[in-house]
Amino acid sequence: MERKILTILYTKKTIQERVSALAEEIYHDYHPRELLLVGVLKGAFIFLADLARALTLPVSVDFVRVSSYGSLTVSSGMVNILKDVETPLTGKDVIIVEDIIDTGFTTAFLKNEFSKRKPRSLKICTLLDKRLRRRVDLDADYVGITMDEDHFVVGYGLDCAEKYRSLSDIYFIES
Repeated sequence: MERKILTILYTKKTIQERVSALAEEIYHDYHPRELLLVGVLKGAFIFLADLARALTLPVSVDFVRVSSYGSLTVSSGMVNILKDVETPLTGKDVIIVEDIIDTGFTTAFLKNEFSKRKPRSLKICTLLDKRLRRRVDLDADYVGITMDEDHFVVGYGLDCAEKYRSLSDIYFIES
């Protein structure tokens, strides 16, 4: 098995500062309403947990699991729902919580699917926005960090073939 070389890109401190800033921004947009945060599994679970704890308004949490990468490091462009949300979205203020938006295929697909369920509002929050690789017309409403580099990143929930999710910082894999 090939050993990967990891180089730190964003520290735990930087990530936590951005999560806190996002929570403040979301609070100002929604206070005093209740939010439904929908985490995109598996990558967003750590970010979602930290964001939910940082928010000082009532939140409910649900998850959707989709597949577009498999064990690859580039999106296939094909999106499949592996686990749908269990909470009805009708009439709710919903925020899709992503770890990273890359090509945008997955997030655009989810936004389209969830819009059909008639939520009161539907917004997108991502920790990392990799606009360089965007292949669809999509903008996140809340962005933690805009990546100017085209690195494949791991850590803080992000993985490469199911490895590295538990790292506290975010690293890029050197090729």
